[in-house]
Amino acid sequence: MSKSRKLFTAVLLGSLMLMTVATPASAFDGRGGDKVTVPASEVVDDDLYVGANEFILDGTVNGDVISGGQIVTINGTVNGNLLAAGQTIVVNGTVSGDILAAGSVLFFGERANVGGDVIGAGYSLEFRSGSAIGRDAVLGAAQILLAADVGRNVKAGTGALEIAGKVGGDVQAAIGEANQVQAGPPPTVFMPQSTVPVPVVRQGLTLDPAARILGNLEYTQNSDLSFPAGVVQGKVTRLLQPQETGKPERVPTVGEKAGKWALRSIRSLVTLILLGLLFLWLVPGFLRALADHLRTKPWPSLGWGTVAYAGFFFLVLLILFVTILGAVVFGLFTLGGLSATIVWVGILALFALILGFILATTFLAKIVFGMTLGKWILASAHSPLAEHRFWPMIIGVVITVVVIALFTFPLIPGFLGGLLNFAIILFGLGAMWLWTRQALQRKGVPAV
Repeated sequence: MSKSRKLFTAVLLGSLMLMTVATPASAFDGRGGDKVTVPASEVVDDDLYVGANEFILDGTVNGDVISGGQIVTINGTVNGNLLAAGQTIVVNGTVSGDILAAGSVLFFGERANVGGDVIGAGYSLEFRSGSAIGRDAVLGAAQILLAADVGRNVKAGTGALEIAGKVGGDVQAAIGEANQVQAGPPPTVFMPQSTVPVPVVRQGLTLDPAARILGNLEYTQNSDLSFPAGVVQGKVTRLLQPQETGKPERVPTVGEKAGKWALRSIRSLVTLILLGLLFLWLVPGFLRALADHLRTKPWPSLGWGTVAYAGFFFLVLLILFVTILGAVVFGLFTLGGLSATIVWVGILALFALILGFILATTFLAKIVFGMTLGKWILASAHSPLAEHRFWPMIIGVVITVVVIALFTFPLIPGFLGGLLNFAIILFGLGAMWLWTRQALQRKGVPAV
């Protein structure tokens, strides 16, 4: 058995073993529809994935909850993390882990209890009095009303922030100017009607007399704001708002552009020559076969190169579609082990495809084109170097890089060099396509 077949067999056996020993803990429960409800009497002992127009959780999930839809309501218990995205997200229950949520309106009711961090983004974020965040709150919104008790620190970026609860650590707030007046109607006029009322928070930073910040307060503002006495126990620091400088970007001189152009060309030349020498040392027959295909079939190579270039993007979309479809289908049948395996195999296949495409188009295609060009020039000059192992590649790559560099000189329209470079890539890809077809035909495999 050859080394390549041994390696393939080992990888295949390893994948089968991983699929065999996959534990049920990696499974998940997938649900979908117009409205999905988990009643109070139901306990889900898996991660729960939901895609629905409306999702209501009244029961218990012993795992993570990942949900997307127009309305997401958590009234029950999540013994894990909550990842939610939608127009309106309501939390009235308990989440033992972290919450990552994004939506138009995020509402945390009086009974909301989060054991970990809350990372939220949207138009309006409201945390009612009685709600609790066990660790940090990282919030970004047009307005934020924070009456929850936060165990550690708060970091906020918003135009309007009001704090009415207890913060166990520091508060860092990048906020809008307190005297700034909103022009035109509020954005809620143009948004779909939310299922919860949206409060009106005053621009800038407001600290309620009942609020308590046990650490330091740092906020952005061009003038000092007055706060109730005793609210902030640490140090209060005001930072100036970042100002627009209005200075135009510096335009590089012709000399600077020429210097960067020369350095880029030299770097490309050295890289291609070194990689070409490496390929000729490791796989000389493969590289010569590609050059022969390009030399004997230049125009078919260009045509098939175009097909291969377009086929790469189609294949990327196909892998993504198959991976997502396989994960959802096996998830719906509660075969979480197979679903997780499909996802990881899809990710690895996508990574390998993209990496191979980048290497082929950035380096190998130009080396093949250069080797073909160098051999043709030397053979036309009846030079004995035409049959040399390295010189045709070196000479051809030098000519290729120099010509591309001349067409990308800063004083020449950039599209000429880009067009030439793209054509060279297509020639090289076509040669690889033709070589692959021939190799498959020799093995008796039908090829495109």
